[in-house]
Order: sequence, then C-alpha cells, then structure tokens
Amino acid sequence: MNGRWQGVLLLLAALAPGTGRAEPVQARLDADGVQRVEIVGGNYFFHPDHIVVKVGVPVELMVSKEPGLTPHSLVIWSPRMGIDVDVMLGSSGRVIRFTPRVTGRVDFSCREKLLFFASHQERGMTGVLEVVE
Repeated sequence: MNGRWQGVLLLLAALAPGTGRAEPVQARLDADGVQRVEIVGGNYFFHPDHIVVKVGVPVELMVSKEPGLTPHSLVIWSPRMGIDVDVMLGSSGRVIRFTPRVTGRVDFSCREKLLFFASHQERGMTGVLEVVE
C-alpha cells in the first residue's frame, strides 16, 4: 500500500465514530473528607462522562454548562444508591451533594429535548457514575 492510501486510511480511522468515552475520572478526596469533581455539559456531551467515587464518602459535584442558549440538565437517579439528582445546568455552576450508599454503576444524562428532535440523551449526552469500595 502506498503512502497516499495509508494517509487516507489513517484519516478515516481518526474520523470514525467511537464510544466517545474518555478514561474514567476519579473524584479527588479533599482534606475535609469530601470527594469532589467538576462536570461540564455542552453540545450533547458531559465532561467527564465517566466518574468514579467511593461508597459511603460524601460527594460534591460542581455542575455547569458551556456558554450558549441551549438548555442542559443533569439527571442521576438510583434509589438503591441513595442518589436523586435532577437539576438544570447554568453557566455559573452549582454544587450537588450526596453520599452513595452502595457500590455499582448508574447512568446519568440530560433530559432536555426540543420539539420533534432527538433528545439530548438520545444524541449522546450521557455518562456513568461508578461507585466503588
């Protein structure tokens, strides 16, 4: 295969859709015993989109959205884990607090939808909260 075709194949591989998931982000444990992580929502994404926290340790999520007119929300719901979050995201940010009761994984998403278009969740605005020992 000549160099020209190799370049084309590399470009196509780089542009091909993947899972879109980045490496998991471990919440930082501060001196006050609270796990903290910042989540930014934007044009059909959350960053980070995979967060790892420890069970039984208080969590503070600082949540916000990128500037713009499109509304975004954050929904994380798991009664088993003791998590019930349903908030609108703003550019100034807000703090969400909870303490996960059990280990496991729970999906989070944006519940927004415009008229007849696909919802933000359907367009990929999702993530995973993983609770570990």
